[in-house]
Amino acid sequence: MDYCFDLIVLGAGSGGLAAAKKAASHGARVAVVEGDRVGGTCVIRGCVPKKLLVYGSQYGDYLRNASGFGVQIKQAKIESSILLENIRREVDRLNKLHISLLSKANVELIKGWGKVSDPNTVQVKESDFSSKTIELSTKNILIAVGGRPVRPKIPGASLGWVSDDLFLQERFPDNVVVVGAGFIACEIACILNGLGVSVKQLVRGTHLLKNFDKEISFLLQNTMKKKGIDIQYQCEVKSLEGKKGDLILHKTEGDHIKTEAVLFATGREPFLEGLDLDKAGIKVGKNKIIVDERNKTNIANIFAVGDVTNRVNLTPVAIEEGRVLAENLFGNQKKFVDYENIPKAVFSQPEIAFVGFTEEEAIAKFGKENIEICRSKFKPMSSMLPKVDEQCLLKLIINKVNNKVLGCHMLGYNASEIIQMASIAVRMGATKYDFDKTMALHPTIAEEFVTMR
Repeated sequence: MDYCFDLIVLGAGSGGLAAAKKAASHGARVAVVEGDRVGGTCVIRGCVPKKLLVYGSQYGDYLRNASGFGVQIKQAKIESSILLENIRREVDRLNKLHISLLSKANVELIKGWGKVSDPNTVQVKESDFSSKTIELSTKNILIAVGGRPVRPKIPGASLGWVSDDLFLQERFPDNVVVVGAGFIACEIACILNGLGVSVKQLVRGTHLLKNFDKEISFLLQNTMKKKGIDIQYQCEVKSLEGKKGDLILHKTEGDHIKTEAVLFATGREPFLEGLDLDKAGIKVGKNKIIVDERNKTNIANIFAVGDVTNRVNLTPVAIEEGRVLAENLFGNQKKFVDYENIPKAVFSQPEIAFVGFTEEEAIAKFGKENIEICRSKFKPMSSMLPKVDEQCLLKLIINKVNNKVLGCHMLGYNASEIIQMASIAVRMGATKYDFDKTMALHPTIAEEFVTMR
């Protein structure tokens, strides 16, 4: 077997797959090294299975509200075991699909765990249980191994789940404690609550979603409380003890909590273990690979994309980084990735999505006197007949100096779908006048963005 390649990609996640297929389309000989399933965090244990769980968890509200629309349901039960099994089956299908797509793109998939021996050599260990290794020669190396969730350094942390473990459960228990205040913690708390699980969410600070627009995040946490999620602030977890299904969580202050499961959503870090980056001389800062504007490390022919880098850690960003890198290396291009105005979403219930500046960021950069806030807060039409206490909030951040829309925020049903389209306008430099002159599509939630004054 000939092990000489133009590009070896370590990691079969979104960024690595995109780079490999694009490079192969330009005639490069490419190999992808992966010790796990193909698809990476997003497909196997992140975005895709999580969004499927979100869809499943929404049916609790649909069933509760059905009578308001004349739909009479005598009996219904949510079986989380069936939902989880169906999601695992779909993930398996996607894994096989991505393997097939690599084959069709003439990319060689090498199963095993890779490490960088030197700038032109990758060593692959076949499995965790084997000492057999092979050496691959290459002109270029791309590190795209992604990240993994972090457990807090407290006694008994191994007794708790991290986000990866969520999709491996046979069924969800009756009560769960979620530790964290970020988007993963909020999404999982809402999912479990929607599936009928009693949820406590422990937050170290004073509010959820630290770097999001405060007005939006405050409305979300109030809505989550109304749905029955017990959010406790300024809580530090001291230790965890017990056994599966019967745990005791000790806080640094206050009473301990008895629960069936604890999920730690307290951050993620690049999965750099075993790559031997120091031996290859690759610079790492704060456990992230340092790259330049073309995703090149300090070694001329070694690159990195996605969650291992000091860049924006989002799936679409990793995909774009991978494609642009391949175009530059093998397509004779000189492209750059645009990191401005990247839309973001939290698939909580209700959803949050935004693009551009938050109110706090805009004031800090341009001065309060130069910022105008336009907002529309209302009860959506879908809540009228079921008499549900639910609010939508749409918000525009305007630069008074040039009337430019600096930020577009939304909390409400389908927020992510709406902000995806709004992000086009923001990226093109739309002004408030442009929004005002756009005809409304009635009756919709999104029309409020073009009718608010």
